[in-house]
Amino acid sequence: MGVASWASIIGVLLIVVALSDTMLSRLPLSVSMLYLLAGVLGSPVGLGLTRFTLSEHAGGLELLAEGLILISLFTSGLKMSAGLSDGRWWATVRLATLSMLMTVVAVAAFSVWVVGLSIGAAVLLGGILAPTDPVLASEVQVNGAEDRDRLRFALTGEAGLNDGTAYPVVALGMALLGLERLGSHGWLGFGLEVVWGVVAGVGIGIALGAAIGTLVLYLRRTHHEAIGLDNFLALGLVGVTYGVSTLAHGYGFLAVFVAGAALRRVERRATDAASSTSRTVVDPRTATPEKLATHPKHGPSFMARAILLFDEQLERIGELAVVVLIGMLLWAVSWESASWALVAALLLVIRPVSVALGLAGSNTRPAQRVMVGWFGIRGVGSFYYLTYAMNRGLEPALAEQLIALTLSVVVTSMVVHGISVTPLMKLYEGHKRAR
Repeated sequence: MGVASWASIIGVLLIVVALSDTMLSRLPLSVSMLYLLAGVLGSPVGLGLTRFTLSEHAGGLELLAEGLILISLFTSGLKMSAGLSDGRWWATVRLATLSMLMTVVAVAAFSVWVVGLSIGAAVLLGGILAPTDPVLASEVQVNGAEDRDRLRFALTGEAGLNDGTAYPVVALGMALLGLERLGSHGWLGFGLEVVWGVVAGVGIGIALGAAIGTLVLYLRRTHHEAIGLDNFLALGLVGVTYGVSTLAHGYGFLAVFVAGAALRRVERRATDAASSTSRTVVDPRTATPEKLATHPKHGPSFMARAILLFDEQLERIGELAVVVLIGMLLWAVSWESASWALVAALLLVIRPVSVALGLAGSNTRPAQRVMVGWFGIRGVGSFYYLTYAMNRGLEPALAEQLIALTLSVVVTSMVVHGISVTPLMKLYEGHKRAR
């Protein structure tokens, strides 16, 4: 197919999504299901427009998935306006560490005893399938800075954190397979690298997010400079945070999420401080963007909203690209290597049990724990770590098996969670209002 044909197909898909987005939000469907179907229709099992395979394009797909995850993590961080003293963070951290590690152990054990993988391959698969997805979980994420719901906060924070915390597990699995060194000093070195990766990622994310946010607000309110180009600001902060953290051997995914959260905290503090001192009132409906951007009270929230709006739009475009491509490559997957028992075990047993144990004794209500246990959406994060491993020397036969195992989980998650998210969230919101 030529460029003109691809442009026509993608253009039609974008227009269809734009026209039907409101209707889709009321139906037991998700937009990712539409993208997946479009990809399947374009593959040899549909219209035969392309013969796309993962093994041939793993390098480009890794970069595309990585870029989408970075944007999505930063977006998730921007939605998290709560300070570290907020008790909701404790449940989120437990989900991204304790529940995730329990998921890894359970998936690895199942993969060894039932699927027949080696220990190294099983640990790698556990790391690939452990992170929940910040891209496909937008329907269950925090709606805004004032959203205090524990369920949405937990799911947003978990998806933002565990893409970073899953990396050591993936690295361990690859080391056990002989694809990477365990560390310069064996297990001790590996443990120190994990601790440093977390500390450096969190520290660099906080420092850069807070510094850039503070600098921009100072320039705007004091000197009426640095106005506009919030999209450049967003992409620049994502890029520099990820780059600096990676160069410092920190976890870049974790740093980008934390940078988004730190930027939002700067905005909230500046807004709260200005609200108590500023007496000037501006009507956001009639004021110019320049007036809002430089206003002591409205400027911080204007900056945060502008960046968040741009990131959300970019995230949706990236989601379309990645999910359509996943649909296009499903025809070439060796489905006989998939384990549907693993899919059922992960979604129906391992995820709910790991969440229940991880949140035991927390302030989350039983109904919220059940919802968190169900909405462990797997998607682009798992796809990224799969391509990451493939591009670092994964043996072809094992790669084909891991492709089937991973994509069976990802596609099933897209479908079952896409069907259930609208009715379940409506039921949950109705239950909240009735309390």
